[in-house]
Amino acid sequence: MTVDRSAISPLVDAFAERVMARVEGGGRFCGLFGCAVANGTRLLAVLAVDGSLDTEVVLVPDGECFPSLSAQLPAAIWYEREIHDLFGLEPVGHPRLDPLVLPLPPGSARPRPGSGKPLDPVELDSSPLPSHLQGEGVFTISYGPVRSGVFESIEYLVETPGEDIPHLRTRLFYKHRGVEMRFEGMDVSDGVLLAERCEGVASVAHAIAYCGAIEEMAGVEIPPAAGLVRVVHAELERIANHLDSVIRHTEAAGQAVAYARLTLHKERVQRLRARLCGSRFGRGVVVPGGVAGPLRLDASQFFAALEEIEHGTRADLRLLMATPSFLDRLRGTGVVPPELARSYAAVGPVGRGSGQMEDVRFARPYAAYQRLGHHLLEGEGGGDALARQRVRIDEITGAFHLIRQAIDRLSEDTGAGQSWAVAVERVSGEALGWAEAPQGEVLYLVRVEDGRLVRVKPRSASFHNLALFHAAFSKDILTDFAFIEASFGLSIAGVAS
Repeated sequence: MTVDRSAISPLVDAFAERVMARVEGGGRFCGLFGCAVANGTRLLAVLAVDGSLDTEVVLVPDGECFPSLSAQLPAAIWYEREIHDLFGLEPVGHPRLDPLVLPLPPGSARPRPGSGKPLDPVELDSSPLPSHLQGEGVFTISYGPVRSGVFESIEYLVETPGEDIPHLRTRLFYKHRGVEMRFEGMDVSDGVLLAERCEGVASVAHAIAYCGAIEEMAGVEIPPAAGLVRVVHAELERIANHLDSVIRHTEAAGQAVAYARLTLHKERVQRLRARLCGSRFGRGVVVPGGVAGPLRLDASQFFAALEEIEHGTRADLRLLMATPSFLDRLRGTGVVPPELARSYAAVGPVGRGSGQMEDVRFARPYAAYQRLGHHLLEGEGGGDALARQRVRIDEITGAFHLIRQAIDRLSEDTGAGQSWAVAVERVSGEALGWAEAPQGEVLYLVRVEDGRLVRVKPRSASFHNLALFHAAFSKDILTDFAFIEASFGLSIAGVAS
């Protein structure tokens, strides 16, 4: 599709050129976000460059468009679709502008997050999507939004001539809750409660990213002990999520004993998290300026519980990864070649399974990660489901190591009069916060006026990576679907929040 430059102002055109120049210069594309302003829509592109986050910003006036980046930058495809859904802003030249998170009939009012205006109830356009493939024997399987088992609501439209999957589309809006609009007008201290619920399985990571943006605005550093407590909860969350991915693989492969054993270990992790803070999901721990308080177990109690979990988990994972019938289902399944992962700027285990090695715990340290020894995992260049699973298992081992270090440091740092949080005054401004969730990099764009949230844009790793999901099926068949989905380890609530 040829871009109609007459619909795009020179300033907006220059914005797109600057973004592409940064990417071609080695920057990693992290996201493209919109914010409603009085006379248009403000676009902000976020790029990771040399261990820091940089931004490019432009105002697109009402009635104008912006040039799509997608032809040169596949990682931008879903961001542009989301912006079109929420703001009605057209990315001229986009290859396929299907509705993504909010399918509205033509002419409908858009939510326009950041406007501060309440939105009237909307009527969704849930009519079936037209077929993409044509030909004799080709048919479409509507897989979801309701499926057998405990799965989030998402509809996969599988177009197939029988076994191969030449084309796959996803419909996400069943999980859209309007979270971005719900942030508006909230007090900064209350916003963390909503951040924790954007993506329940990554509650701690979202809370850290949100609070990181607030702390950046306020110019405060959290107490050292609070940073260590954040690490403990974040790494327990990582272990639970990675075990869940392995559990789903064992279920799909019919590995009943491994399924039962690993489910037990995950449950023990969740119970330990509840003993530490009162929540199986680590909620209520992270607050702007630090944490709500110390761990509820002393070091000896904690290490005793952790030792039992770690010993059993590592032993059962070792047995599972030596089971040929299990490995055969993952090896060569759902291959994401390194060049494809690079073009989509894949993050987390999906990216690292294809050789994309950035981990923001160490590339842009936060909490107390800069104080803890760590090892960067070696890239798994294979890019298949097995490579992604090996990354997760290595990260489980690393998480246990980081937790032990954090508890040791915490025992040394904690004394009489220990502070767990610093005061955060009523702030104004805009900042970015981040964290490495189990699924990958979480970003928060937060704008505040006099202590009240004006615009909060959470960007989960699941949203960033799911855009790549369809490309993992090029050499696979229907029976591989469950393994590929489990290997991506995504949270649909985090995609369509």
